[in-house]
Order: sequence, then C-alpha cells, then structure tokens
Amino acid sequence: MRSGAEKRNVLLVAATASFLTPFMGSSINIALASIAREFGVDAVSLGWVSTAYTLAAAAFLVPFGRLADIVGRRKVFIAGVLTYALSTILSALSTSGTMLIACRALEGAGSALIFGTGTAMLTSVYPPQERGRVLGINVAAVYVGLSVGPTAGGFLTQHLGWRSIFWVTMPLALMLAILAAWRIRGDWAEARGEAFDLPGSVMYALALVALVYGLSSLPRASGVGLLGLGTLGLVAFVLWEVRTKSPVLEISLFRENTVFALSNLAAWANYGATTAVGLLLSLYLQYIKGLSPRDAGAIMVAQPIVMALFSPLAGHLSDRFEPRIVASAGMALTVVGLVMLATLGDGTPLAFVIACLIVLGLGFGLFSSPNTNAIMGSVGRRRYGLASGMVGTMRLTGQMFSMGMTMLVFALHIGRVQISPESYGRFLESARMIYTGSAILCACGVLASLARGKLHREELREAPRGG
Repeated sequence: MRSGAEKRNVLLVAATASFLTPFMGSSINIALASIAREFGVDAVSLGWVSTAYTLAAAAFLVPFGRLADIVGRRKVFIAGVLTYALSTILSALSTSGTMLIACRALEGAGSALIFGTGTAMLTSVYPPQERGRVLGINVAAVYVGLSVGPTAGGFLTQHLGWRSIFWVTMPLALMLAILAAWRIRGDWAEARGEAFDLPGSVMYALALVALVYGLSSLPRASGVGLLGLGTLGLVAFVLWEVRTKSPVLEISLFRENTVFALSNLAAWANYGATTAVGLLLSLYLQYIKGLSPRDAGAIMVAQPIVMALFSPLAGHLSDRFEPRIVASAGMALTVVGLVMLATLGDGTPLAFVIACLIVLGLGFGLFSSPNTNAIMGSVGRRRYGLASGMVGTMRLTGQMFSMGMTMLVFALHIGRVQISPESYGRFLESARMIYTGSAILCACGVLASLARGKLHREELREAPRGG
C-alpha cells in the first residue's frame, strides 16, 4: 500500500506533465503567424510546425509505453521530460523553419515518453476505488493547459516574441524532472526481463506516420497512396505481432478483452468527431460573425473550462458507478452538441453558440476520465504502460482523422482558395456537413461505449482482467 504522500507526489508530477504539453501546443498555435513572418515559410511548411509534433507523438506512444513496462515507468518518464526540455531549448534557438520543425518532432517524441507513462504511474499507485477521481484530476489538467495556452501564448508572443513560449516552458520541464527523480520512489516495471520488440515498433511507427501524413495530404494522389501504404504496413505489423514471442502490442488484448477494445474504439470515435469543432467554430466566429481573434477566443474558451470543471466529478462518478454508463452519457451529450452545431447559420445568436460549447464541454468532460478509467482498469499491471500509450494514440489518430476529413470536405466543396465573402455560403454548408458526419460517428461511439461490458469492482480489487 502506497503512502498518501507518495500518491500525491505521483499525482502532482503526472498532472503537471498533463498541463505542460497541451499548454505548449495551444500556445504555439497562436504564435504561428509570428513564426511565419520571421522565417518566411509558406502555409504548408507552417502547418508542419504542429504536424511534426503530432506525427512523432503518435508514432512513438505505444512503443514507449511498452518500453516503460519493461525498464520502469519512472525512468522513461524522466527521460521524456528531459527530452522535452532539450527540445524547448533547441526550438527557442532555431534559426530556420526547418530546424524548428525538427525540434518540434523531438518534442513530440518527448511527449510520447511522458504520456506513455504518466497515466500508467497514476494507475500503479492508486487503488481501483480511487482511480477514477485522480484520472479526472489528470484530465482536468489537460483542459486547463488548453484553456490557458492561447491567452498566455498570445501575451508572450506580443510582448516578448514567440521564442519566449519555449523559454518559459523549459524551466517548468526541468523542475518536473527533478521532482520526479527526487520525490517518486517506485519504478513499476512489472514486465521487467521481457524482450522489447524493436522490429514491431519500427513497423508500427512507419505505418502510423504514413497514415497520419496521408490523411493530412488528402485529397491529393500522394495522400491516397500513403494511406494505402500505411494500411498495408498496419496489416504487416499485426501479422508480425501475432507471431513474435514478446510483441510491442498484444493483439490478443483486442480479441479477448472487450472492455479494452471497445473503450479504445469509443475514445477514437470521440476525438474523431470533436477535434474539428474548434477550427470550424473559430472560422465561423471570425468570418461569418465578424469577431476579432480575441473575442472569438473568449467565446471558444467556454468548452475547455467546462471540461476542466467536470472531469474530476466524472472520474469520481466512475469510481462509484460503471465507467461505461458515465462515459456513454457524456458521448450522448456530445452527439446533442454536434447536432445543435449542424444548425448554425449566419443569423445564429452567439448565445446559442456558447450553449453548444457548454453542452460539448460537459459531454467531453463526462466521457474522457471514465473512459480512461475503463481502459486502464481492464488490463493487468504489466500492461499499464501499453494501455496508457494506447489512450494517447487513440487521441492523436482521432484528432488527425477529424482534421483530415475536414480538410477533404473543404477541398472538395470550397476548393483550394481563401475563405472570402463569395465562399461564405459554401463554408457554412461544409461546416454543417462536417458536424452532421461527426454526430453520426459519435453516435456509433456511444454504441461501442455501451457494448463494452462491465468493470466489476470486486474483480478489480483482486486482479484486473487481461493481464
């Protein structure tokens, strides 16, 4: 039994890390225009400042989660924070757009080391009856980072330059590494001695890179080709994993563990349905409603604030009731919010837009931590790192799918032109089309969430299933 102080130390470290990475990502998005002016990069290259981070994080999350199960989660976590700190220093010293993109890829690898272990460490020290509450606090930290990032990033960029975002973040990362090394004693390597599947990890990473890059390149022929290569790569990866003695991802988990498989599917559907909401609403508020970026941001912050407020409560509820019930109710609310957004027009009151964001924030807040609780509670201790990596992978690939489909609809319905008053009508039609499709996808996620089965509390107290 872990002491209360030790558990609180792990929660502090994990929650701070969960705040740090979304804070950086949302801050940098605000600074992209300044970066473009300084380095003279085009729109495609500028997009890679964000995409390089996402690609690297998605490719390495599962392999690094598995590595943490073998060598120790605390060691891998500290290595991740130090890698992250190094990447922020190099990013702040970048002399070209290419160098900054490479540094952002390194930052994504550091984030994969962090997110492949942070949730796993929490699950390792907190008993099942407390797990939902602390996972809710951890998820709330993510939403606080998303809420604070745009405001802080805008202030720093305007007054101190975009490089100041990296300089401000670096000391926090170093402090986090020191805190983890000094105040956390356990290492949690329940799979110690097992072999690390390097060939499988390389196949997985390359296949995922091809899929994510392919989505971002649609509808060009190169995007279709990369999607095909990525799909073939994943098939080859699965065939390799079912034959290798110590796989990086045990395919049997998806065949034999319904809770694990359907909870991950529900997570992917939820992120795949909701990620584009922010982009579409930001454009809607500025183009259709004529708001300034500051005023649009003030309205958009309603969603992450509600998420941050309700995630701890949802986590606590998932300790007392079946996580699938709480998470499914959250997804159902998300469907309602998306259907509401599908009715947006040029005369829609701003109060209605805010109401949509509140419903979406409440739905997502109720879904995320209970669903993570279900995923982590459905596997044994030796697979916590792997499960933690899968949580992050579902988030990132769902996000990229959502953005890829949005760009595809834009390209086909609006064309590769700037949004102007002449295309406002086509933009609104595209947005309504995307919201409707997202609502359907999210409704399918509700079915997956409900079908996952129960996590019996008495079973969890003895030995979690699947490991």
